[in-house]
Amino acid sequence: MTVRTVLGIRRWRRNPVCRATDRHEAWVALAALLLMLLAAPLLGWKAGSLTDDALRQAVRAQHEQRRLTAAVVVRAAPGTSRFARDPEAAVAEDSMRRSVVADWLAPDGTTRTGTVSTASTETAPGTPIEVWTDARGNLVMRPMDLSSAHTHAVLAGIGAALLAGGLTESVRRLVVWRMMQRRYARLDRAWAEVGPDWGRTGTGS
Repeated sequence: MTVRTVLGIRRWRRNPVCRATDRHEAWVALAALLLMLLAAPLLGWKAGSLTDDALRQAVRAQHEQRRLTAAVVVRAAPGTSRFARDPEAAVAEDSMRRSVVADWLAPDGTTRTGTVSTASTETAPGTPIEVWTDARGNLVMRPMDLSSAHTHAVLAGIGAALLAGGLTESVRRLVVWRMMQRRYARLDRAWAEVGPDWGRTGTGS
């Protein structure tokens, strides 16, 4: 497509009936095409790479700061905990999780109680489960894994590339629209100059 555009511009340059604005529009279209084919993917790759690096650091930090802690079910919970839904779990898997009130020990030895979620089919009082806690023993979400981080980075890169391509096309349309407005303005001025004498005998003699 790029080769056809270049060849078309070369033919237009030699065409005596081709207007200068037509050639300008063709150059704008070629520049936009090159940006969408080259710059947009490069920007998407860069954004995805930076996002992947940032998420990998976040994953390492989360795994260092969070840990699995043994807990014991106290009773079933009627409501939903803010830790009951896992943003990385599938819908079917997430719908099978149950909210329970559980007790666990914090690193300082104090007993903590809270509403948590569990995928265990056994939720009777006294059932042992595992919960994610931070260094102080507070409940936290399960840390992100590397595969999820990579997926988010890929999506971020694709989104950045699409955004760059869409922005480039929007700028191209705006530039072409402005060029057309100027062309119409010149035509209106030219018509205003010759219009009053149009059709009169001897005009221009």
